[in-house]
Amino acid sequence: MGGLLSYFQGLFGSREMRILILGLDGAGKTTILYRLQVGEVVTTIPTIGFNVEQVTYNNLKFQVWDLGGQTSIRPYWRCYYSNTDAIIYVVDSADRDRMGISKQELVSMLEEEELRGAVLAVLANKQDMEGAMSVAEVYSALGLEALKTRTFQIFKTSAIKGEGLDQAMDWLANALQAKK
Repeated sequence: MGGLLSYFQGLFGSREMRILILGLDGAGKTTILYRLQVGEVVTTIPTIGFNVEQVTYNNLKFQVWDLGGQTSIRPYWRCYYSNTDAIIYVVDSADRDRMGISKQELVSMLEEEELRGAVLAVLANKQDMEGAMSVAEVYSALGLEALKTRTFQIFKTSAIKGEGLDQAMDWLANALQAKK
């Protein structure tokens, strides 16, 4: 086990990887953060400002910043972009009415110079809800086919049930490792 840990430290140094969890309010960002950290669903309230937690996944340490998604908070996201290794963009797959707003926020964020090299994991969350858009529908609605030069992947998730999160984190860890 110690050999494996030193292997990863050799790859990444001792620096924690910096990850931002972004998305509109109510998408499930905080639920995902705490599901990853403590392995269970915790009752959350809307995030005003941010939560920051250290998450260890497969012996990799991530400093995860969960930023509030309300309209009034989104302009402040850019204050956190510096030195970001990855973005987890969470979408409420059942919120068809705001998919266009979600796309606008994603597109404008990805245009930022400070995030040019960041890996992107899109979580099509709330797949357990009636009427949720499929992953293919979310992919299309967000215009992900336009991302030609960015390392990204989309995942079908349910934060409440814990489905899809391990696959997303496995992919993210591998993508960050490959980028190193």
